[in-house]
Amino acid sequence: MGNSELGWKHFSAKHNIKKCAIVNTALKNHPVSKDGSSFTYEGHVFGADGRIKVIAKVQYSRRTTDGRYDAGAGQKIGVITAYCVGMNRCPSWINE
Repeated sequence: MGNSELGWKHFSAKHNIKKCAIVNTALKNHPVSKDGSSFTYEGHVFGADGRIKVIAKVQYSRRTTDGRYDAGAGQKIGVITAYCVGMNRCPSWINE
């Protein structure tokens, strides 16, 4: 679930992504960049109002690179954030 800084609670509130399908749009593709165990994915959501690029950042390790978060023994952190490129909050139509 995360908190206000990372995970579902972070990006669903701050970036207005309310559906897993939006995050999965990016995750279904190959990563566009990799830095150690941090991966960045991108995808596009299409709607009547146009096309929006969605970025999802994933941490495939037990701890974040800054050491602030630890998922626990045998666990991986996973998606730390997702957002629509060029805007603070994704438009509401992407969640329909």
